[in-house]
Parts: sequence; structure tokens; C-alpha cells
Amino acid sequence: MDIRLARAEDFVGMQQANLVNLPENYHIRLWIYHIVTWPQLSYVVEDSKGRIIGYVLAKIEEESEDKTADIHGHINSISVLRGYRRLGLAKKLMLLSQEAMASVYKAQYVSLHVRETNKAAIGLYRDTLGFEVAEVEKGYYADGEDAYMMRLKLESEP
Repeated sequence: MDIRLARAEDFVGMQQANLVNLPENYHIRLWIYHIVTWPQLSYVVEDSKGRIIGYVLAKIEEESEDKTADIHGHINSISVLRGYRRLGLAKKLMLLSQEAMASVYKAQYVSLHVRETNKAAIGLYRDTLGFEVAEVEKGYYADGEDAYMMRLKLESEP
């Protein structure tokens, strides 16, 4: 298996991995926008036949009115096909994206949303990667489920 930076032509394979595993799906424009705008942050995992079996889609949050706000990254979506789980691929994808957020964009922290019921993902984020729940967002998902908004402080190189 090979992990590499995502390219614009990968969006179909990334979207397929998303559709198979997750109830939240994105328009094609969003996939391409992220890959083109923040090319250092999104990664894919390919199997030996070149099929995309996992991905992480990430961005740097757009500037807000508050010019003093910290620069931070956000994980929009991460998915690994079921047959390839528990191999450490999601952890590797997350770490690569987080490292790029800190080194390329000097991000202070990374955030993400996760369903309250997604215990496996919460375990990865909290127990393996060190994320903490920053707040609960009521009714965040289209089906009304609440989300944990989680954060991790990033260590940027001097």
C-alpha cells in the first residue's frame, strides 16, 4: 500500500471511499477545491492495483473577521475501506496532514467533527492522536445527531 498526496484526478476514488463508508457526502467541487487550494494537506492510500482505499480531506480555515484568530487546520473527512481498517492507515493519514498543517501553514491547532456515536473514530482521535473534545454541537449532522468538535494543539517547527 502506498500513501501519497491527493491529486485532482483522485477525487472520484476519494468520493467512492466516502460514499461506501460515510453518510455525509460532498459535491465534486468541494473535493477538487480542497485538493487544489491546499495541495499539501490531503492524502490518499492506494492498494497494490492503484485503487484508492482511504483518504483524508483537509483544509486551513479561511480567515475570519478576527485577524488575531489562530491559523488552524480542519479535517473535513477521513475514511478507510472496511477491509483495510486496523492497519494504522487512518493514523498515518491524519499525522501526515497534521504535520503539513503545522510546517507549511504554521497552524496552531487542528479541529474536526465526529458523531457522538462513532466510538471507533473517537478512540482514534482521542486515545491514539491526543484530540480533546472542545464542545458538543447539537444537531450538527443532517439526521440531527450531535457532533463532538475536537481539537489538537499542533507543534510547529521554529
